[in-house]
Amino acid sequence: MKIELCSFSGYKIYPGHGSRFIKVDGKSFTFLDKKSKRLHLTKRNPRRVCWTVLYRRKHKKGQVEEISKKRTRKTQKFQKAVAGATINEIMAKRNQKPEVRKAQREQAIRAYKEKQKAKQSTKKPAAPAPKTKAKGAKAPKQPAGKTPGRVGGKR
Repeated sequence: MKIELCSFSGYKIYPGHGSRFIKVDGKSFTFLDKKSKRLHLTKRNPRRVCWTVLYRRKHKKGQVEEISKKRTRKTQKFQKAVAGATINEIMAKRNQKPEVRKAQREQAIRAYKEKQKAKQSTKKPAAPAPKTKAKGAKAPKQPAGKTPGRVGGKR
C-alpha cells in the first residue's frame, strides 16, 4: 500500500483516492481532491492558503516541541588594558583612596586654569579696540505703523 502526498495541500493520499495531473513538459502532480487541483491550476500559493500543510509549517501552527531550557552562557569577567593605560595603572588608580584621588583632580584643575590664564594674558594686548559711531550719522527712523522685511501671508 503506497501512500502519496498531495502536491498542493501536503495531505496523505490513500490508494483509490485523488487524481494525477501531468503537464505537457512531463511533470506529474497528484492531488487529493478537486479543490487542491483547482487552486494549483489557478496558481495559488499553498503557503498563503491557511488549511495547507505548508501554511501551517510557515506560521508554526500545531508544533508541539519539548520545552527545553535554553542554555545560557555565563559571562566571564575579563580585564584588559584601555588605550593609553595598562592594567596595572588602572588597578593602582582603582585602589587609591578617595582623598588622594580628589587632591589629584583639584591639582589638575588648578594647573589647567593657570594655563588658561596665561593664554588669556598673552591674547589681551592683541585684541582690537571697539569702534565708536560718529555723532552726526544716525540710522534713519522707521515709520511707526509698519515693520520692514515681513513678507508672505499671515504666519
